[in-house]
Amino acid sequence: MLKIENLSFRYKKKSNLILDNVSLELDKGQIGIVLGKNGSGKSTLFKNILGILKPEQGTITLDGENLFTMNRRLRATKIAYVPQDITFGSLTVYDSILIGRVSRFGIASTEKDKDVVDSIIEEMGLEANAFRNVNELSGGERQKVAIARALAQEPELLVFDEPTGNLDIGNEQLILKEAKRLAKEKGITIIVAIHDINTALTFGDKFFLLKKGQMVNQGGPEVITPEHISCIFDVNVKVENINGRQIVLLEDDNEN
Repeated sequence: MLKIENLSFRYKKKSNLILDNVSLELDKGQIGIVLGKNGSGKSTLFKNILGILKPEQGTITLDGENLFTMNRRLRATKIAYVPQDITFGSLTVYDSILIGRVSRFGIASTEKDKDVVDSIIEEMGLEANAFRNVNELSGGERQKVAIARALAQEPELLVFDEPTGNLDIGNEQLILKEAKRLAKEKGITIIVAIHDINTALTFGDKFFLLKKGQMVNQGGPEVITPEHISCIFDVNVKVENINGRQIVLLEDDNEN
C-alpha cells in the first residue's frame, strides 16, 4: 500500500505551499489517477514520492516502510518512474531495459539480471525489436520500452507522469492496456497523472482531485461528478452514462 499523510511542500522557506496537507491511500495492484490543472501540484507530488524533493512535513510509506528514511538504492528497487518524455541514448532495446537492473546489480549484470530482461522482453512482445536502436522505434514502442525498463527494477510502485501525452490514440490504448495488465497480474501499484478524464475513467480504480496543491476530493468513479470536475478544471461539464460507461462531456454554453 502507498500511503501519504499530511504532506506539505514549498520550494522556498517563505514561498507559498505547492502541496498543502495532502493525504491519499492506494492499495497494492490499484491504479490511482491524479487529476488537476497544470500547476496544481501533480509533478511536485510525484517528485516527493520519488525522493527528488523532500517535504516540509508529512510522511510517505510503501507497505509500512518510510520512504524518507530509506536509502536511495533500496528506494530505486521499490519505485520505478516512467516520464512522458524519456531519452534512451543510442542503445538497443535490450540494453535500455537492462539499465533498469542497475539498482540491483551495481557494477556488472548477472545471469539472473539477463534472465529477468529476457522474460520482460517476451512478456511485452518486444522480441522482434530487442536488438534495434530504441530511437528507430515508434512513440508507442519507445514507451513500451520505458515501461519494460521500469519493470526490470521489479518495483512495488510505478509512477507515470502523463505517459500517453505524445501518443496517438492507438498507441495510447496499447500503453494503458499494458499498464492495467501489470497492475492486475503482478500486483504493482500504479499512480499516474492523465489530463483526459475519459481516459482516466477507463483506466483508474481511484481518483485524486488536486487543486492548488490541496486534495479536494478522492475516491472511486463516483467522485467524477460535474461539480467536482468543474471545481478543479474551471469548466462546465456534464457526466453521462453511455453503454454502462461514465463519459464526461463539455457543456455547450449555448444550451438552455
